[in-house]
Amino acid sequence: MKKSFLILIILTVMSLSLVSAQDEAVVATPGETVNMILLPKFLGIAVFDQAHQGAEEAHAELQNAGTLEFLGPTQENSAAGQVEIVTTAASRDDVDAIMISNNAGDQLGPALEAAKAADQTVVTWDSPIPSGDSEDLFVAQVDFDQTGKVMADMALSILGEDGGKFAVLSASPDAANQNAWIASLQETLEDEAYASLELLDIVYGDDVTETSYDQALALVDKYPDMELIMAPTTVGIAAAAKAMQDEGLCETVKVSGLGLPAEMLDFTLNGCAPEFALWSFVDLGYVTYYATYLLATGAIEAEEGVSFEAGRMGVYTIEKDPTREVGLRIVMGPFSVYNIDNVEAAANPGGAEMTPEATEEG
Repeated sequence: MKKSFLILIILTVMSLSLVSAQDEAVVATPGETVNMILLPKFLGIAVFDQAHQGAEEAHAELQNAGTLEFLGPTQENSAAGQVEIVTTAASRDDVDAIMISNNAGDQLGPALEAAKAADQTVVTWDSPIPSGDSEDLFVAQVDFDQTGKVMADMALSILGEDGGKFAVLSASPDAANQNAWIASLQETLEDEAYASLELLDIVYGDDVTETSYDQALALVDKYPDMELIMAPTTVGIAAAAKAMQDEGLCETVKVSGLGLPAEMLDFTLNGCAPEFALWSFVDLGYVTYYATYLLATGAIEAEEGVSFEAGRMGVYTIEKDPTREVGLRIVMGPFSVYNIDNVEAAANPGGAEMTPEATEEG
């Protein structure tokens, strides 16, 4: 009896120790060699340059003896260009990991499967693979299910309690993140609290400034009673605000969505875009790099419940992605909402400390 009781105590202690070990966040070992590629949707956009900056910060911090390449297609050839870059990377012996912001839907599947077959780690960030296949992990900037609520709340804030009619100016039809955010917005609008808002249309500017500008003006022509353009893309929101400013329409048609404070400063101060939101792309690149480094070095596995420390950003735990049937994610967060009270500080990182209204998601 005593012997059995002693065995039970030993087994219990061992079990508790195992749980404790599983729950403990894994810390990266600096100085290992991992050759990595950071692949944005395309080159020439400030937010992706900021993500590169964050990745470079983590690269130096982890003293990675390998390389960090920043490769991307042009805006005009984004989808095909991403497929080409991944296909080439999969055939290279000197590539250990690919970090990609997907702008090609599931078209990237075969190329990423080849990368996985070559024992390369694949982490998506900003925009995942819709099917969830061919990736080890998705680093979500925010909880996609909550993005729609943030946009709906901003629409109500701008239009007032009586609401009004608005349209969405998105990026490309194949952008998985944009599509998920719009779906979240449409679901949010079914709530009685947003009954005063009417979504008129969804159009696409392909994340090209000129195209987005023209689409914004086309919306004005098509819907004379439209009072707001909601653009969940940094290219689209700036282009739409510029279009409204150039046409002298800022008093009748407001602009909101997801934008960079530095690019939206003038439009917020002059009333064209009184409120918008975003997160830190520097932090997104930083967290993505840490997660990829840990996976590529074998320090962690891409499994639910695995926790790891991402430097200055703290601890993250891998979970099933509830926005897709298949796929794992971590959620960085939070949203920051900018308006006339805080946009100047946010646009001037060398000046006063940012104090955006933040909503923690996930």
